[in-house]
Amino acid sequence: MANPKRSWLEGPQIPADNEDPDAPGRWPGEKLGLPQSGPGSLVSVARRCGGVAIDWIIAWILAIALSTFTKALGDVATSTLIIFAILGWLSVWLFARTPGQAMLGMGVARIDAEARVGWWRSLVRPLFTVLILPAVMVDPDGRGLHDKATGTAVIYG
Repeated sequence: MANPKRSWLEGPQIPADNEDPDAPGRWPGEKLGLPQSGPGSLVSVARRCGGVAIDWIIAWILAIALSTFTKALGDVATSTLIIFAILGWLSVWLFARTPGQAMLGMGVARIDAEARVGWWRSLVRPLFTVLILPAVMVDPDGRGLHDKATGTAVIYG
């Protein structure tokens, strides 16, 4: 059924929640089937940034230690980036969380199935995170483009 013609004087039309699939949910993760709070709910962007900062510090310390023995991976900055990506890939693949996420009580889960994240999804996430832009561009739920591309979400628990 076509919408009746509206005048600009009537103001914007507010669609019903079930009519507009692009409208934001009542809470982050509602349209993904996630609870509003508690275990399984979406983590805030600020908390995720804290997890990334902890992971970066761990990678930086490992890069400093590694660079005292060899320059095979380049200088400390290059080594930090490489170690950060490898740490993110392996830890999400094996444990469904990075060390920084574990310290802050969160982890990575698939939103399309109740299965483990898997090696390829856990590989794509840190590669996109290293590019910065996909991680800081978020949808109405607060999920980064790297999470949308891999069908994952960072949740409490």
